Amino acid sequence: MSGVFTFHEGTAPLLVSVPHDGRRLPAQLEARMSAAGRALPDTDWHVARLYDFARDLGAHLLIAQYSRYVVDLNRPASDESLYPGQVATGLCPERTFAGEYLYTSSGVADDEVADRIATYWKPYHDRIRVALDTIRAEHGYAVIWDAHSIASRVPRLFDGELPVLNIGTHGGRSCAPEVESVVFGVAVNSPYSAVLNGRFQGGFITRQYGDATTNVHAVQLEIAQRAYMDEVSGNYDTEKASRLRGTLRTMLESCIEIAGRG
Repeated sequence: MSGVFTFHEGTAPLLVSVPHDGRRLPAQLEARMSAAGRALPDTDWHVARLYDFARDLGAHLLIAQYSRYVVDLNRPASDESLYPGQVATGLCPERTFAGEYLYTSSGVADDEVADRIATYWKPYHDRIRVALDTIRAEHGYAVIWDAHSIASRVPRLFDGELPVLNIGTHGGRSCAPEVESVVFGVAVNSPYSAVLNGRFQGGFITRQYGDATTNVHAVQLEIAQRAYMDEVSGNYDTEKASRLRGTLRTMLESCIEIAGRG
């Protein structure tokens, strides 16, 4: 299916993946959905816009066009839990993060899951692999930065208010220690609260593609949405976003530089 994602080809050893800012729903799917589902409340709102400055750094950008409610690109195709003991949001979700049902009738059958994997999930991941292989062949190494955001408070998923910058490296397994250190160093010296490998340690993309032994470094950044938008209205806040983009730029530039020294 055309339009599953957009891809901007860059020149730097950096791929920015944006798997959850998509808003599109197939018509037949949308017709089955509840009002809560059609509102797409768990979208990573405006993340592609927030990161559009990365083009100036020469980054490659891969941006999903379909909603995570169609299929979650940051979950394994097997749908195994990435956070044992925590609420699992699922490969093909049937509830919102708040627990509201997405469908007015039956949920998602196994054959429909298989079709969504083939139509939406696999092309995105095939493109990641091709991009990383191409980048590494040209530069000798590659960095994949998985860009996310989430509401500051989601009681069903975590307690209290989330720090602004939530860096995930799968417990240090998805990148070199020096990469993790410099990225977290920028975060803790920024105006924003930050945590390393807290509630969000990196999803499937970070875990699947990051491997310092093959010169591919993966970092996930989950941003609390209060840092760049109005969480009540859903509107992008240009002034807030401008400040945050300065920190993000430094994080990306430092990450590329240190990864290249390996």
